Amino acid sequence: MSKPNIIQLSEFDITQKIIESLSNVCTRAVLFSIKNESKDATQIADELKISISTVYKTLSNLEELALAEVDKFVISPEGKKIKQYRSRIGKVEITLTDLEPTLHLYPNTSNPKTNTS
Repeated sequence: MSKPNIIQLSEFDITQKIIESLSNVCTRAVLFSIKNESKDATQIADELKISISTVYKTLSNLEELALAEVDKFVISPEGKKIKQYRSRIGKVEITLTDLEPTLHLYPNTSNPKTNTS
């Protein structure tokens, strides 16, 4: 059996997927936005001046990679249940050794529940 090439490896390598995701400026902006306090998608879109669809797509990707999570739900004045998102990571280190990246994810230690706006 032949050894898979780098493209084939990256399709299944979670480290590679996380590194690729974090290389996107929009993804990083969303993560920074929800690091210290939980926010809903509309708050993030307004703060970052990006489309709501981009925010939802980014949040979905971050949830899939376990980098963000739904921290809590709030009920809007209209009675809608709204997800508040929070970054699960507080710090990331990527090290290259022998052409192989090593990824270190550190938990987000800020407590967004103390920020009740």
